Amino acid sequence: MSSVLWTPAPAAFQSSNLARFSIANGFDPRDYETLHRWSIGDPGAFWRAVWDFADVIGEPGAISFLRDDNAPMTGSRFLPEATLNLAENLLRGGDEAKVAVIEADESGHYRSITLGELRRLVARTAHGLRATGVGKGDCVGGILPNRVEGLVALLAALSIGAVWSSCSPDFGAAAIVDRLGQIDVKVLFAASRYRYAGKEHDISHRLAEIIAAMPTISVLVLTGDGSTGSDFSSPTVRFEEFGSEGALAFQRVPFDHPGYVLYTSGTTGAPKAIVHRTGGVLLQQLKEHLLHGDVRPGDVMSWYTNTAWMMYHWLISGLACGATVVLYDGAPILKSADGLDPSPLWKMAERARVTHFGTSPKYLATLAAEGYAPGRLHDLSSLRSLLSAGAPVSPGQFDWVYEHVKKDMIFASISGGTEIIGCFLLGSPIHAVRRGELTVKGLGLAVGVMDERNAPVIGRQGDLVCTEPFPSMPLTFWGKDGDARYHATYFAARSEIWTHGDVAEMTPYGSAVIHGRSDTTLKPGGVRIGTAEIYAACEGFAEIEDCLVFGAPVEGDEEIVLCVKLNDGFELTPGLAAQIRRAIREGASPRHVPHRIHAVQAVPYTLNGKRVEGAARTTLEGKPVKNMASLANPACLEEYRVLDRSKAA
Repeated sequence: MSSVLWTPAPAAFQSSNLARFSIANGFDPRDYETLHRWSIGDPGAFWRAVWDFADVIGEPGAISFLRDDNAPMTGSRFLPEATLNLAENLLRGGDEAKVAVIEADESGHYRSITLGELRRLVARTAHGLRATGVGKGDCVGGILPNRVEGLVALLAALSIGAVWSSCSPDFGAAAIVDRLGQIDVKVLFAASRYRYAGKEHDISHRLAEIIAAMPTISVLVLTGDGSTGSDFSSPTVRFEEFGSEGALAFQRVPFDHPGYVLYTSGTTGAPKAIVHRTGGVLLQQLKEHLLHGDVRPGDVMSWYTNTAWMMYHWLISGLACGATVVLYDGAPILKSADGLDPSPLWKMAERARVTHFGTSPKYLATLAAEGYAPGRLHDLSSLRSLLSAGAPVSPGQFDWVYEHVKKDMIFASISGGTEIIGCFLLGSPIHAVRRGELTVKGLGLAVGVMDERNAPVIGRQGDLVCTEPFPSMPLTFWGKDGDARYHATYFAARSEIWTHGDVAEMTPYGSAVIHGRSDTTLKPGGVRIGTAEIYAACEGFAEIEDCLVFGAPVEGDEEIVLCVKLNDGFELTPGLAAQIRRAIREGASPRHVPHRIHAVQAVPYTLNGKRVEGAARTTLEGKPVKNMASLANPACLEEYRVLDRSKAA
């Protein structure tokens, strides 16, 4: 029996958005399986019901779904006659004095922006874009910190039917050009300075290099206090001076019109530019916020993210639900003379009365290691949901959350991806939270796990798949042979079945466990195992700050290599290595026990904060890593190149 850590109150089966939606469509809220089967068995009726329940602004048209029997996943279309504008839906609401956005940062800065103020800023910026010749289908880019100017630029671009794409200012020049350089950006919004972890970073020279490499840019709009002028090859204007006062207008576009371009991590080659449909983004994210997250008007949503990650785009869709969104800029944990200070996000959450707080397993692990108990140190009485994404959450972290954050709340480990700008597996206001498990399959998503026979399995590991179409599937990949590259990425393994690239396991309760990425799966002795259990075991050691697991070839087989970054004052002794192996054996299985354990100075990460097991393995094998620009700390790979098997613990 799975360990149940939280159960919904009886009232949730009447008052939650998910219950109300179920009842409105003729289903018993306690029978989620039947509701889910309807949502994938009659997709037109389901997604049109989501449109109506969410009061989407736009014209839905008469046709809800067109199925292509020859290409049911890639050829089918949702709401083919619909027209809408994403920004119009995000800026909805009649109360101009309502707080729409809270801007906060690591220094304690905190300000509120009303809906009326946000609309005026968007209107002015949209006029500026039109005046520079930007129109429907043109691309507008951003290299911006997570502040209100970035949101305004995004909404202004969407309001006129343009396409938005952004990078974080901490990305290197090559990484940004690899991304935004693909899509012929006409106007670029950028900050020449940003602050992180107490340090000011001037990226003016990097920005000049980027502009020079992107000749399609006609205007550079600079935010913040950075310099302007002859340093840049494009005409430059300050954000405050861009555009002119005027009425806010919205260009409605077809459902499948491009809205966002997001990028894959780029660790196996150039980042793929994923084109997302306007209507697909809105419907998917409204469904997830309203039904799975139970977001209500007046709620306050936060997620620690940068402007490049899909969770930024996911978060801001909370505006369309009548929620206030928090834009936090800077480091989530600061260094001080007394050690680490994990308080900034929790001080923000307390002051803003956050109801939905988004984070990551790595952040939670750091809090635990520091002995930081947010529930004891802060007033979290408003908090109803804690959500985590980016990596699997270990069972032990579930325990820690309910002990040290809050007992009476939903903890939702969610899993999806940049590719679908949403979630395959996520939380629910009317389901129990089970230790170490993702609560439910997303409504409208035919999620399953398949084995090597392409047969669906329960209780065993396999490939996470989706077998029916859904609105937020990518339109294509930008550029030459975009459709072919898109199909090769997600449909090569199984024709017209989305194979996501995660190793997962469905449980008898309808929940799921993610065991790691398929491309980092370990196969010692030919037996396929995930890495999540190894990471989970290591999280229990105060000595370990971070770690990385990958497989290395050896004599026709594969051995498991565990690299540990130790906290100050600790060393990798034979005794510690033995303790680690014992914990992995007991917490996972004998097959998970690493053959080699090395102490390292750093763990490689992508720019969007994910461990890069493949790059470490490639480096250890003496091969070149294809796209170093996609790594946040590529220099650290050098120590993996010289790891000596004979000196491993």
